[in-house]
Amino acid sequence: MAVRPNPKKTLMPEQEPQERIKNFSEVALGYTEEQAVIESRRCLQCPAHPCVSGCPVGIDIPGFIREVKEGRFDKAARILKLYNNLPAVCGRVCPQEVQCEEKCVVGKIPGSEPVAIGRLERFVADWEAANVRDPRVEIAPSKGGKIAVVGSGPAGLTAAADLAKMGYSVDVFETLHKSGGVLVYGIPEFRLPKAIVEREVKYIESLSVRIHLNTPIGKAISVDELLQEYDAIFLGIGAGTPKFMKIEGTNLNGVYSANEFLTRVNLMKAYLFPSYDTPVKKGSQVVVVGGGNVAMDAARSALRLGAKQVKVIYRRTEQEMPARREEYLHAVEEGIQFMWLTQPIKYIGDEKGRVVGAECISMELGEPDESGRRKPIPIEDSRFIVEADMIIEAIGTDANRFLLSEFKGLSLNKYGYIIADSETGATKLRKVFAGGDIVTGAATVIEAMGAGKRAAYWIDKFLSGEYNPW
Repeated sequence: MAVRPNPKKTLMPEQEPQERIKNFSEVALGYTEEQAVIESRRCLQCPAHPCVSGCPVGIDIPGFIREVKEGRFDKAARILKLYNNLPAVCGRVCPQEVQCEEKCVVGKIPGSEPVAIGRLERFVADWEAANVRDPRVEIAPSKGGKIAVVGSGPAGLTAAADLAKMGYSVDVFETLHKSGGVLVYGIPEFRLPKAIVEREVKYIESLSVRIHLNTPIGKAISVDELLQEYDAIFLGIGAGTPKFMKIEGTNLNGVYSANEFLTRVNLMKAYLFPSYDTPVKKGSQVVVVGGGNVAMDAARSALRLGAKQVKVIYRRTEQEMPARREEYLHAVEEGIQFMWLTQPIKYIGDEKGRVVGAECISMELGEPDESGRRKPIPIEDSRFIVEADMIIEAIGTDANRFLLSEFKGLSLNKYGYIIADSETGATKLRKVFAGGDIVTGAATVIEAMGAGKRAAYWIDKFLSGEYNPW
């Protein structure tokens, strides 16, 4: 008689909370070969494979898991690389619980959890890096076309890799001194080690993609030059302009945007100051405003920098917060406190202009708003003070208007994002395509990658004469 697989996911080893808050090393340690095989056996290999429909890049999930089950990890890696150019990244930071794993049939069985697809993807990618010296990649014969990709984040890297595989000459232009976009400036080392991103970037460069760092378009190279020299352009510049609440006290010393704080810590290694020469304020009593993944990243980074107390202030409740459940639970394990139904209305400073606290107001939830979540409503006469010597606002981002202003002829929506065809990525400007956060607003890494993959497909169709929206 067949033995029913374990209804629960195979646990992934992790650093203990009291140890990990003292370092920036990766929290989750990954599966062993034995653990990966055990978890792969939970997959039912159902013929409808609904999990694939939940993946923005359409990975053959049953296919690669089947190879893991048989111990053919090299074949599993080859299947992954057919669809995903950044599997080690996606296996770590993608919200599988609301994408592929949400569709998993095993997870629909009462009392069962879905197959740990993300953990298996991470295992396969890491196994390949450790055991395969020269991964085999099929690249089509040269098609002769030249393509410029602006931005080396998830969307740009994916588009560049797919176009290179198709046989095109690809140049990527990156303003910063490191490739990866949000993968390097936004996501902390303990969630996504920079060495992993560098490894994935090197793979993409091995496809003959040329990445030009420290090269801001509009300054180092004009848009006119790009339009003249390249047959197609893909804009994957993300949406990295920080938002602020714009309440009284925002300009006090010690009030940061999450973008600045995390960029200093992640990309410029401020947590290793003075070994690296980019300092960052190390607060003792830190308040983080927001309830998304960026808020979790900022709070957990502040804790590792030595904060005695970190509080996350969120205007809704735990049920409405958009952060990944795993990241929230890790934060709770690490001792971060959460203040629900709370909204800052003013920051308080001392005589030297340094922040010393936040005046807050209690909230209650009303009817759902346009986001589908219940709208927070202030409660009268409920003001109180939260002490803080550092406040980090993690309330979202906006588009980079400077760069977009350089591309004359682009159409933008009321929020300043590029208007592009949702399927092809084609913009109103001839031969210019766009995808990722600069089109949709802040979204997930894998959604940006999906946009890059779709745009690459349609750029190929455009250059071959099969598609022309202009």
